Amino acid sequence: MRHLAQSRLRSHPCLAASDRARNVRPSHERIGMRHRLNALFLACALFLAASPDVVAEGQENAAIWSEPGDLAQRNLSYGSGGEQHQPHGMLSFVEEDHAGSNPKIYVRDQDGTKWTAKMGVEAKPETAAAHLLWAVGYYTDEDYFVPQVSVEGIPPHLQRGQNLIEPHGRIENVRLKRHIEGQKKIGNWKWRDNPFSRTRQFNGLRVMMALMNSWDLKDENNAIYERKQGGPRKVYVVSDLGASFGTIGYSWTQAMAKGNLNSYRHSKFIKKAGPEFIDFNAPGRPALIYFVDVPGLIHRLRMRWVGRHIPREDVKWMGDLLSRLSSQQIQDAFRSAGYSPHEIEDFTKIVQERIDELTKL
Repeated sequence: MRHLAQSRLRSHPCLAASDRARNVRPSHERIGMRHRLNALFLACALFLAASPDVVAEGQENAAIWSEPGDLAQRNLSYGSGGEQHQPHGMLSFVEEDHAGSNPKIYVRDQDGTKWTAKMGVEAKPETAAAHLLWAVGYYTDEDYFVPQVSVEGIPPHLQRGQNLIEPHGRIENVRLKRHIEGQKKIGNWKWRDNPFSRTRQFNGLRVMMALMNSWDLKDENNAIYERKQGGPRKVYVVSDLGASFGTIGYSWTQAMAKGNLNSYRHSKFIKKAGPEFIDFNAPGRPALIYFVDVPGLIHRLRMRWVGRHIPREDVKWMGDLLSRLSSQQIQDAFRSAGYSPHEIEDFTKIVQERIDELTKL
């Protein structure tokens, strides 16, 4: 580090002048000057390594995780929004949301709160995943699942999802994401380059993606929200968790890849457990259909690192957090997503088995 600092700081005009002056002094003065300059270089290097701006941006002004406190008190029936933030009354259509691969529309409830209503196969797994992720301290969207809603004013022809809308604006199996007042999305964050890389909390998030078989880890599925008040100014969120609790990678059908109990049950969790690092199977290689789409295949294969080479101690840390959740709490996460009693029981059993694997490492 000292030599790096010397090479970088020597170009400064003041230090360059010191070097010239040092060359014409007697030898004993040059030795004393050298010691003083070495001390200066070391001090500058330490200053650069501990820049307060980096600490402030990465730890004080931004956050991806917060201490969950007593996990036994976490209510996974409602997630981060709690019971008080549920949608109220009749919903009215605002406009269609064309982003992402699943049909979505913007709506407002009777209180004037704006929501994103996601239809289709992702609604259930996304709700359960968000509630489980929030339980162990990660920032998430405020997601609620409703088995049926009625939306006034839906136009007769939407670009997507028209087949999911019944007469009188009835829609079944909808995930509602609340637009929080005073909070706005200011961008996306990258899995490979973010303020939390190599931290225990970030590695714990990687473990959670593997535990839930969340495989669609595109950077555009991650959001940075800026908040006007309360806690950190910026929060980093995995904002699209719909591709969870199914296969470990892109599959032939969406029904198998997302929220599919049979797929989830037959997938292997831990790929390799070494003395220092753990490899998980999710996210995994996509289905053979991607072999005809070479760019898409390469993009999917590059996501696999998220579940690989995670420090063993960080994996055990996350396993310890998860082990504090009761069976009832995990059941509540799947119950809140509209799964049947049989599915709730079996999904919970699989999650608990995976938690046991983590705690035994």
